[in-house]
Amino acid sequence: MELKSLSVKEFIDKVTGNDPVPGGGSVSALNGSLAASLAAMVANLTVGRKKYAEVNDEMEQISARMTEKSAELLTDVDRDAEAYDRVFAAFKLPKETDEEKAARKEAIQRETKYAAEVPMEVARTASALLPMIDAAARRGNSNAVTDATVAMMCARTAVIGALLNVRINLTSITDEAFVKAMTEEADRLEAAAVEAEHKLLEYVKAHAFN
Repeated sequence: MELKSLSVKEFIDKVTGNDPVPGGGSVSALNGSLAASLAAMVANLTVGRKKYAEVNDEMEQISARMTEKSAELLTDVDRDAEAYDRVFAAFKLPKETDEEKAARKEAIQRETKYAAEVPMEVARTASALLPMIDAAARRGNSNAVTDATVAMMCARTAVIGALLNVRINLTSITDEAFVKAMTEEADRLEAAAVEAEHKLLEYVKAHAFN
């Protein structure tokens, strides 16, 4: 059964178990999906309200985009687990002959690259949520500003958590150009996520609780 089809309790029980998947990568993707869903909720609580007529179209667009991204990131919960399984399978390939050793080594590198690319895609997708979440928090229904802020925090966790998986896989990859490009992108995405969360938290503290 797909991880995304499990009940909340079933998923938590599976994470709690002694299997390595679902692990931090899947949980990061789930955080991203929840972030998008929460932002969609805030937008939906804004649409159709006379008080927010000026941002109605913007919130409709945010709702549609967040709903789409939530589904995409939910699928990534399973993709991350699949990536781990592919690396594990590569390590189990035979290594008796020189040919087998070479094929196994190539497979491990290929699948480890894939295992870095999948969470990088999660980080990119979650990063794309940040400006829309910020807009929902600042211009959406003010009664839901803390929900939007939790969405931002979940999105930051999705980005940084996914990037941890990227970085750990990069330590096993011999393609220096690949490692350099991925590391530079990871650094940019992480910095942007931290900054977005910090700015929104400061905004909420200054405007929501007075």
